[in-house]
Amino acid sequence: MTGEQTTRPTALVTGASAGIGREFAHQLAARHHDLVLVARDRGRLEALAAELTSRYAVSAEVLVADLSDRSALQTVADRVADPERPVDVLVNNAGYGLRRSFLRNDLAVEEAAFDVLTRAVLVLSHAAGVSMRERGRGHIVNVSSVAGFIASGSYSAAKAWVTTFSEGLASELAGSGVTVTALCPGFTNTEFQERAGISKPGPEFLWLDPHKLVADCLHDVERGRVVSVPGLQYKAVVGLLRVVPRSLVRNRARLVRR
Repeated sequence: MTGEQTTRPTALVTGASAGIGREFAHQLAARHHDLVLVARDRGRLEALAAELTSRYAVSAEVLVADLSDRSALQTVADRVADPERPVDVLVNNAGYGLRRSFLRNDLAVEEAAFDVLTRAVLVLSHAAGVSMRERGRGHIVNVSSVAGFIASGSYSAAKAWVTTFSEGLASELAGSGVTVTALCPGFTNTEFQERAGISKPGPEFLWLDPHKLVADCLHDVERGRVVSVPGLQYKAVVGLLRVVPRSLVRNRARLVRR
């Protein structure tokens, strides 16, 4: 991630306090990016900011926000769009899983998840896309999921939206100097399952290392790849899911839910 600018580039990462977002923060700091760290937990963000500043000699700004809250989301969008403090890399990573199936879940919980997983990506990508296009450079990374290629509840549907939205935005920004990448990981060794109250499913070979996942994604970003699927096992899974009949995909998803 290089450019013509002489000052250090800035990356804004949502969901930065844990998991894939935290790994993005570390690797971008190691690449000499200043950071804007966004999440709900001030204590964890401030600890991460201190760690990044000490280890990599970069600046790290803390921005506490619940992205399901529209006013808080707008505050983050305003920071992304600030022409006096440009954001060169946006990583839309914030999100979480849902323990219950759609009809068994409380609607308010579903709506909050929908706002974080989709509306926040929409709003922040718009802010970044407009400001980055005006400058003629920038990168947007939207963390989606292999789950978006299957049919399994509202989380799966939200991630399908993120991937398709990212592809469309990449086409709109083609030739502008701004790239858009949808990162579609499978199972990853983070605290995601624990925070969602979900048991760790599947054999060990399906589980990705977050450091390699993020490093591979950043390599894909530099190459201008629009959809980044980490791991040979998931590249094979996604390739298969793209060609098999959707009726078969739905039937397999129904068996897994049971």
